[in-house]
Amino acid sequence: MKNLLEIRDLKVTFPTDDGLVQAVDGVSIEVAPGETVAIVGESGSGKTVTSLSVLGLHNRKLTQISGSIIVKDKDESLDIVSAPLDKIRGYRGRVVSMIFQDPMSSLHPYYKIGSQLAEAYLVHHPGQKEAANNKALEMLSLVGISEPKVRAKEYPHQFSGGMRQRVMIAMALMNDPAVLIADEPTTALDVTVQAQILQLLKDLQQKLNMGILLITHDLGIVAQVADRVSVMYAGRIVEQGGVDDIFYNPHAPYTLGLLKSVPRIGRAGSERLKAIPGQPPSLINLPTGCAFAPRCEYISLAPGDSCQTLKPDLLGLADSHRSRCHVPEGMRDKSFAAEIKGART
Repeated sequence: MKNLLEIRDLKVTFPTDDGLVQAVDGVSIEVAPGETVAIVGESGSGKTVTSLSVLGLHNRKLTQISGSIIVKDKDESLDIVSAPLDKIRGYRGRVVSMIFQDPMSSLHPYYKIGSQLAEAYLVHHPGQKEAANNKALEMLSLVGISEPKVRAKEYPHQFSGGMRQRVMIAMALMNDPAVLIADEPTTALDVTVQAQILQLLKDLQQKLNMGILLITHDLGIVAQVADRVSVMYAGRIVEQGGVDDIFYNPHAPYTLGLLKSVPRIGRAGSERLKAIPGQPPSLINLPTGCAFAPRCEYISLAPGDSCQTLKPDLLGLADSHRSRCHVPEGMRDKSFAAEIKGART
């Protein structure tokens, strides 16, 4: 297995009083060593549900999960979907780790920073308290926190938002994981700190040869750090390809809509952004055909009523760039050309 992480046909459903919530439907993603793969989409598209599935954090009594999530640990592999929970706990934090979305609430306010970092190490190295404390200081220094011996004895409220995020990165790396999941790692941070955190992740990835699964809605971040991109909408991947493919040659109407909604330096000040009309569909009552059809401006180019009656497959002329759309690919290339040029300028 060359990849560190292989998600195959993942489906995650939550039963509710109102019906089944199809949060993730047939998602397949691969992450190789030293590679950053981004999952992009609006809130509620299934990004975080996918990432939590990789760590086995969904309650199996309340969640229906199928497909496979294969994680590589040296010469062994584990399927997170079917493995027993005690086996998953041995992988969680050691082989696959996660930077959670909100650093302000992820750290315990009553415990010192050093103690919280050491605890993450002791979970997989019980009884090695001295080694855990030394590792905590090493990781604080690695993520750019000065005077680690002093700061390790302080509490979270004594740290700024950017420093807390660095602490969360240090905690995620305490056991030298092969795969790091970063769920909106720069949320609520100012632009300067955001750039520092992204550069830190990039530097650490090069040093440790980690695979990174980046969860974000920010296309600017994707352009800076990602190698490949999966665009999600209503629980499904609607386009998948290299970062240049997604930004310069999008094939899914939803991807193009995201690009057109991003403000660009140099645009006329009076020019309005082109927002995607409408709202994402309810995951309890998805449309029969393409989930994006009610919001799509290219629906008239598709043959017949295929958009309303058939779910499009994830297809492409090459496996490296695939998309879901009933509009013929050649016609999309022609229709999207002017729109892509406008979105880039």
